[in-house]
Amino acid sequence: VHSYNLVLCVVEEKNPEFWRAQAQTTLKSALSRKLNTNVAKNIVLFLGDGMGITTITAARILKGQLENQTGEETCLYLCLFVYFQIPDSAATATAYLCGVKTNLNMVGLSAAAQNGVCRTQKGNEVTSILKWAKDAGKSVGVVTTTRVQHWYSDADMPASAKRDGCTDIAAQLINNTDIDVVIGGGRKYMTPKGTVDPEYPLDRSSLGKRQDNRNLIDEWISMKKEKVAHYVWNKKEFDAVDPETTDYLMALFEPGDMRYEVERDPLMDPSIIETTEKAIRILQKNPKGFFLLVEGGRIDQGHHASRASMALHEAVALDNAVARSLQLTNEDETLTIVTADHSHSLSFNGYPFRGNSILGKSPLYGQDLLPYTTLMYGNGPGHKIIDNKRPDIRSVDTKSKDYIQQAAVPLDSETHGGEDVAVLARGPMAHLFQGVNEQSYLAHAMAYAACVGANQQHCVATTSYRLAESRSSAPHSSLTSVLSVLLGSIMALFLY
Repeated sequence: VHSYNLVLCVVEEKNPEFWRAQAQTTLKSALSRKLNTNVAKNIVLFLGDGMGITTITAARILKGQLENQTGEETCLYLCLFVYFQIPDSAATATAYLCGVKTNLNMVGLSAAAQNGVCRTQKGNEVTSILKWAKDAGKSVGVVTTTRVQHWYSDADMPASAKRDGCTDIAAQLINNTDIDVVIGGGRKYMTPKGTVDPEYPLDRSSLGKRQDNRNLIDEWISMKKEKVAHYVWNKKEFDAVDPETTDYLMALFEPGDMRYEVERDPLMDPSIIETTEKAIRILQKNPKGFFLLVEGGRIDQGHHASRASMALHEAVALDNAVARSLQLTNEDETLTIVTADHSHSLSFNGYPFRGNSILGKSPLYGQDLLPYTTLMYGNGPGHKIIDNKRPDIRSVDTKSKDYIQQAAVPLDSETHGGEDVAVLARGPMAHLFQGVNEQSYLAHAMAYAACVGANQQHCVATTSYRLAESRSSAPHSSLTSVLSVLLGSIMALFLY
């Protein structure tokens, strides 16, 4: 099948009409676009952690090759988004969720706070679009492939922070904002130290970590006594949750991060497609709409390990979740955004032939007469010099999920890249996401589109217009009405 597709592509592309017809189709699509100025009832933000432009390109090719195509011509569902933006590369959730830039290693705080000095957080807290949406009466949710806390229980906090009365992220998760749906990993950060994990009872690394003896899962359940709330930790329980009757859901499928997609046990852990769908089906019952953040967090971790195969399969999985989200929502009322918080040092290089595996080797050798892979890293654990030479990878399966790409500089963990990242959007006010902007602009643009937070002056006029439009039972426009009156008058004159 793969060979047939390759031949077909080559034959088609030799005909100039192939490219002319393709360009005309694209042009017609561009000319038919209409600005959607509706109020966004719902917002779905897909965040590919570390999913820079190189990762998007490589994942697009991999997706096609997984479907037995050459890959280069494949379009991700992300490609179907109308607007493209390359924002500032500030790698912080505080920027794109809170609309404020801050210092390194700080979340939910302005730059007036000091990194590592916990007492400086008081008075410098900033709120996010998740809270703005909740305050507006919308339902809110978070789905991730990492830990839902992403790092901390109280066991990870320095003694000085505890003395200053600061609270760990796991505790903040259940107390700061009333989040309707929380899905990911991170069980051990929620339970008292030594608590045996239900899935890995013999694994000491999976034991509960909390030193304050609090069981945050039990606390969360007790806080929801007046509602239909479910806590689940495996796929069987997850599948049994009925979105139509569920108000709250907390699903923690692993003690720490969820497993990489290619290593996931489908009998125990749902895919990001399934978790995204469950979240949307629960949240969309709210007539006022919802805000949902979906993070493909293990894209980043695959890159840090210099395992490009892992990172790209995670990116493809996120793209599949985007596709499912688009099927479940109405573009007239749902703003969907796909972006990244930062990039990585991944490079897409050499002169590989069309259709060459994106995880394969370049057909050209280096000056050292050794092959190299199409994808490499600027730094990371893949830097290995043996007898003053790079490793010979001619007999190595570079498509393996465990293969570590070569790197120029030796590091235990590959670093983030500093180039700009893309923002792709479709739905109400998608045209606001264009050009080059600061990353902190995203939160304000999303809020404007959904009429939450500040900047609501335009909302009254838009809503009034929509109400007037919906109250009219006539299927014709105002112009048609005028023409009808004129025609009726003319007919009356003739009859008279």
